[in-house]
Amino acid sequence: MIAVRDLKKRIGSQEILRGVDITVATGETLVIIGRSGGGKSVLLKNLIGLMRPDEGEISIDGQSILGLSERELAGVRRKVGMLFQAGALFDSMTVEENIAFPLREAGERNQHVIDQQIAEVLEVIELEGQQKKMPVNLSGGMKKRVGLARAIINRPSCILYDEPTAGLDPVVSDSINHLIRRLQERYQVTSVVVTHDMKSAFHIGDHIAYLHEGRIYFYGTPEEIQRSKDPLIQDFLVGRSTLAD
Repeated sequence: MIAVRDLKKRIGSQEILRGVDITVATGETLVIIGRSGGGKSVLLKNLIGLMRPDEGEISIDGQSILGLSERELAGVRRKVGMLFQAGALFDSMTVEENIAFPLREAGERNQHVIDQQIAEVLEVIELEGQQKKMPVNLSGGMKKRVGLARAIINRPSCILYDEPTAGLDPVVSDSINHLIRRLQERYQVTSVVVTHDMKSAFHIGDHIAYLHEGRIYFYGTPEEIQRSKDPLIQDFLVGRSTLAD
């Protein structure tokens, strides 16, 4: 579904991505981990065309997205939903208006169809009956769920998640993890998840990629990364700093 080859991205004088190579098979979940500021969110934004790489190649479902116009990118983006870190809901819109936004942007005008699809995704994310609420009246976990409903309303082939459990308590985080798995099983979607939450990574990931100093330092299954004896990997997994007291 996704193929990235030798991806390089510089922001100002800082080299963020230094030659990233990843492949995500159709229907699998790839979790990307790494230290804060290491380029994980930049990588996601490049995958959906919100940022343009300086060098390299990105293909989505067999189509190269480099050099595409915004109009051409719109077709690719219909295949890819994205859950932003804070949910990115429109504060002035109700839950149902937020969720319906991609449908209306795509030209859907049949209110019955819109209502039907909203009801279906609200059932999937277990927020039935919350259509009329405003974002200010939602908890952090509910905002993430509504953001996810908006990301899947157009039935994308792939979903990108930027820190889906950030700022949530362990119980709500676990519910988000189960929801990600449920979406993969129900819709056979391909998922790319950026997270610092190793419990989440082990729970939802088919493969885990460790982004370090702008490159993929490790790629393997959750079991393989847990068995790794590499000190750099182990320090990250247990949250151990190498700085002296």
